[in-house]
Amino acid sequence: MSAETDDSDSPSATALRRGWTTGACATAATKAALTALLEGEFPDPVEITLPGGQTPSFALCAEKRGEDCAQASIIKDAGDDPDITHGATISAEVSRAPVGSGISFHAGEGVGTVTLAGLPIPPGEPAINPVPRRMMREVAEALCARHAIAPDFAITISIPGGAALAEKTWNPRLGIVGGLSILGTTGIVKPFSCSSWIHSIHRGIDVARAAGLTHVLGATGSTSETAARNFYQLDEIACLDMGDFAGGLLKYLRAHPVDRLTIAGGFAKLTKLAQGALDLHSGRSQVDMQWLADTATPSDVNQSLNQQIRSANTALEALELTRQQGIDLAAIIAERAHAQALDVMRGAPVSVDVMVISRSGAILAHAR
Repeated sequence: MSAETDDSDSPSATALRRGWTTGACATAATKAALTALLEGEFPDPVEITLPGGQTPSFALCAEKRGEDCAQASIIKDAGDDPDITHGATISAEVSRAPVGSGISFHAGEGVGTVTLAGLPIPPGEPAINPVPRRMMREVAEALCARHAIAPDFAITISIPGGAALAEKTWNPRLGIVGGLSILGTTGIVKPFSCSSWIHSIHRGIDVARAAGLTHVLGATGSTSETAARNFYQLDEIACLDMGDFAGGLLKYLRAHPVDRLTIAGGFAKLTKLAQGALDLHSGRSQVDMQWLADTATPSDVNQSLNQQIRSANTALEALELTRQQGIDLAAIIAERAHAQALDVMRGAPVSVDVMVISRSGAILAHAR
């Protein structure tokens, strides 16, 4: 799905300004449009109730009303989160529908359509997630109840320019075509959340399983992904955007297995995994140079090299030092990372291999 963040428990988020998910904005726009259609006036600002009980208000940036439909738009504020949809216009058009048809959801400009199984929304449906659908349905039903009418309306959500933004998200890989997703479980964007990335990894696994794939790839970055994907000739939907979240990938596969998993990454990232770290971000785990030195030069074989590695500025410098001494440290790290991955999998029926990739995309080591 898109890179929208939601529900972080990261300590860093508390000092930063929160924002609103696309789902919250779409709900507020829907309420404003339906209110105008039924009462003749757009509420501005418009207040909604979030799943957690919060009652934020949203200012409208555009409004339009006809005889049988009304449209309201809101500029999304993601707070201090680096959200790709920050500043995007979220529009909801509410149209009268045939008696007995109920409430239906539709993808307008810039909102994607699901094409692959494995996501919370079935193929053929607009990429509007279950919680935003429920929020919009609830505000529509409440308004209809107030006016003693049946809730028979079509709700079309649009994000102008969303198709271009979606190319920078995971949506194409997940089989969501034509635009962005309407996301959010709480309605609130908490800055720099990790949860949305891990959620996207999980959905990627779901899609791969639903497609019948037997081999998936989790890579720490694009260079590693390209190298491993070309090596195995994998389809795009087999490639999971693992990033730094090795633990999120492994633990979900443990409960939702695929026959085969390849983990590919740079030397420093996989050194952290070899050490036992499951979050490989530089701010949340570091390469232990003493551990790396002892791993490269066990016992008292080469104390000079051991000391050089301990004093090295980076893991790559340590790698080069060992290479000069004829020590294949990349292979050792690949084996250690492989063992750690298997340990996390706890005997799940998944065959795992690990590839260490250089910055130029060369395969330095392969443990399997």
